[in-house]
Amino acid sequence: MTIDMTLVGSAKELGVNISQAAEEGIRRAVSQARAERWKLENRAALNSSNDFVDEHGLPLEARRLF
Repeated sequence: MTIDMTLVGSAKELGVNISQAAEEGIRRAVSQARAERWKLENRAALNSSNDFVDEHGLPLEARRLF
């Protein structure tokens, strides 16, 4: 793994826990990648659902209390 040494120096100077910050950044990147993959894998179903609502409206709209 390569990290910009200027960034590492700034982090150390500011008392940032580099390992913890790296882990949090990786966790966030993995979460975003999983969400994007899910959207791609389920695109057809999402489009189908949206098309249904566009054509027929919301299924229980008549029973809404607001």
